[in-house]
Amino acid sequence: MSSNSARSSRSLADYRQPDYLIPEIELTFELAATVTRVSALMQVTQQTAGAPLVLDGQQLGLHYIALDGVELPVERYQLTADHLIIADVPAVFSLQIITEINPADNTALEGLYLADEVFCTQCEAEGFRRIMYYPDRPDVLSVYTTHIIADAADYPFMLANGNKIATEQLANGKTRVSWHDPFAKPCYLFALVAGNFACITDSFVTQSGRNVALQLFVEPGQQSKGGFAMAALKRAMRWDETRYNLEYDLDIYMVVAVDFFNMGAMENKGLNVFNSKYVLADDNTATDKDYFNIESIIGHEYFHNWTGNRVTCRDWFQLSLKEGLTVFRDQEFSADMGSATLNRIDAVKLIRTAQFAEDAGPMAHPIRPEQVLEMNNFYTVTVYDKGAEVIRMLQTLLGKTGFNRGLALYLQRHDGQAVTCDDFISAMQDANNVDLMQFRLWYSQAGTPTVTLNQQYDADSATLKVSVSQHTAATAGQANKQALLIPLQIQLLSEDKVVDQQHLLVLRQSDEVFNFTGVKSEPVIVWENFSAPVKLQQDYQLPQLLLIADQAANGFARWDAMQVFWSNLIRQQIAQPQALLQLPEALLTVMRQWLAQPLADMALTAELLNLPDYDTLAEQYQQIPVDAILSSLTAIKQQLATLLAADWQQCYQAIKTAPYHYTEQAVAARALRNRCLSYLALGDRGTEFITGHYHNADNMTDSIAALAAAQQAKLTCFNEHAADFAKKWQHDVLVMDKYFALMAANPADDVFDSLTLLTTHPLFSWKNPNRVRAVYGAFSMRNPLQFHRQDGKGYRCLTDVIITLDAINPQVAARLVTPLLAWQRFTGERRQHLLQQLQQLAAKPTLSNDLFEKITKSLP
Repeated sequence: MSSNSARSSRSLADYRQPDYLIPEIELTFELAATVTRVSALMQVTQQTAGAPLVLDGQQLGLHYIALDGVELPVERYQLTADHLIIADVPAVFSLQIITEINPADNTALEGLYLADEVFCTQCEAEGFRRIMYYPDRPDVLSVYTTHIIADAADYPFMLANGNKIATEQLANGKTRVSWHDPFAKPCYLFALVAGNFACITDSFVTQSGRNVALQLFVEPGQQSKGGFAMAALKRAMRWDETRYNLEYDLDIYMVVAVDFFNMGAMENKGLNVFNSKYVLADDNTATDKDYFNIESIIGHEYFHNWTGNRVTCRDWFQLSLKEGLTVFRDQEFSADMGSATLNRIDAVKLIRTAQFAEDAGPMAHPIRPEQVLEMNNFYTVTVYDKGAEVIRMLQTLLGKTGFNRGLALYLQRHDGQAVTCDDFISAMQDANNVDLMQFRLWYSQAGTPTVTLNQQYDADSATLKVSVSQHTAATAGQANKQALLIPLQIQLLSEDKVVDQQHLLVLRQSDEVFNFTGVKSEPVIVWENFSAPVKLQQDYQLPQLLLIADQAANGFARWDAMQVFWSNLIRQQIAQPQALLQLPEALLTVMRQWLAQPLADMALTAELLNLPDYDTLAEQYQQIPVDAILSSLTAIKQQLATLLAADWQQCYQAIKTAPYHYTEQAVAARALRNRCLSYLALGDRGTEFITGHYHNADNMTDSIAALAAAQQAKLTCFNEHAADFAKKWQHDVLVMDKYFALMAANPADDVFDSLTLLTTHPLFSWKNPNRVRAVYGAFSMRNPLQFHRQDGKGYRCLTDVIITLDAINPQVAARLVTPLLAWQRFTGERRQHLLQQLQQLAAKPTLSNDLFEKITKSLP
């Protein structure tokens, strides 16, 4: 915390090379709940003659400093709230510093903290400065040796990066465990974990024949829930060898699951720390989505071993260098492990909701930001997910072979270095002998481009002219936008077949024309796979959209056509609210066909039958018509439920149930069956179907689907089934998170009473990010009807929570504030209520930097 008048931002333009490097560091931790002593012995080399040594440090008790073995008197150094400064040091020297910290009091969960009787670290982005005095920046790489001293009876497992090199019993009865990581790394990748775990073991033989020990640490009694994560890890290791020829490099790979963690997981070298929700799973407690997330995130953190650890960021403005690239890699992995179409749909949904919203709001920034107050605020969907789309565009432009060649050159050139996004693009450019100068604008230009397509067909000459234009609206700090290099992957579709092969249109100017010859009938342009993170505008008519949805070769394009259709229909309804909503018979005919004869990919069928959600629709309006969107969605879904009642029932009953298995085919069948259930819940026999489905469910996916369908249909049986669910799972904290989220998403007016009641539940803790997100994250992001109430009650509720949390865990508070920031996109009372809440927050004199930055950027 700091006063509002004493804050300053950091800029990419201000970067300078470190004045000192620390090639080696030896750390000794004497663990204790309230007074942990940390001794650091550093080998230091000067890079800038005459420069003082400036070390970062926060909330540390300084006990000892020695330079080349000689203790420094207090007059030889300067100590501030954030730094330790030593002037007049030699060109090469050793420095020993001993500090004391209080892990038990560290509710921010940054640095070293003690929670749930487990010592754990989280050092990215700038948590290491809460452990010891050190140049806490990613371009200072050190070889680490770590000693951990504690009572082995209390902490039987003491873990750190690298390979274990010794275990010793000390004279005082405690145990010292020593670890050495031979690969130089920045301090943000340092990790220490100590606690009582159950250890699941396995091994992996690399493509070169090396045997790697695999260890997965979970809470005792949870071993049966770790098997899937371990198997997913082995799949990821093999996939990275096969796809990119990248082999693991240490003798051991460890994953630790903890319940108190700010993030999903962390890729610390050789010792990944995971939020337990992304490790623990079995067929009774995990949904299909849980299994998918576990495999994806296990893969993501493993893939960081090369794209993030062996080659890391020069500075935090380059965060997308490792995160955008690794998100892309985990998406490719997930696509190969399951349905590529469904994976692409899921990724695009996130871009079109959270990322487009970020681009349209006060926190808009390019994937390589240029200024920041709080580094934790860099961890955004723009940096991660739009960053991944930018990487995907490179693969589209260069092809998989060319992209792989560029990645190999990048890793070869920069192994063991801290580098920039420009270094990555240069490797891609050099490996493929192409000019990517214009492409680099994606890294520095914020906002979502709008691409407009118009087509003119000449039957006499069998030619098609496609006119394409691009425009990016001004964003904060960037009024003038340049034309971007945008790849558009299309096919041309006629009524009976695809009449042409796939085409890649590469848009470089604000306006361009592409001509096609030998086109024998007027085609429909099909945009495939969301080949660029843009908004595509084209005047499709209903028959054209249905043709794409029913006949296109690309599954993503089929889903996208239905999303465009529903969006257009809802826009018409909002523009003419008095008109009676009529669903076209042609639409109903196609939907009946899909229900009677589902596609081979039932999960795609389920997506084709799914309406866009509130967030997707909201992002299509400059001023969000909350009530009109919600009422239109309700009316359309009710009509579909009524007009296709027999068809939903027939399809639901035709999908035979079987004992639960997590396979692509079984997941797809459940997805379609549960889509049917969500419509059947709105019919005359809704309670009958929901009750039967809930009681017959042998898995969490079906149980949650029944509860969610009953809730959204406002069936009275919901309360009964929800109470039964809570009683059954009251001792399983991860399942209860699902219950908390479900109750917080209840569109009923009494949801505020439920929120208060949930915070008194024995499993709820304000100090646990999972619990807080399950309740108030779900309320603000999954309950638009109550969160966006006209009277502002939802906004006031969230504001009170943010104030409470900011004193406990600023990172969680700053993530929760996001729904309040877009006040300018609302009108009337909502706009005023949102503005009032932000002003109330801004008036707090000791806001964390995390919150202060976001709130002040959003205010006028």
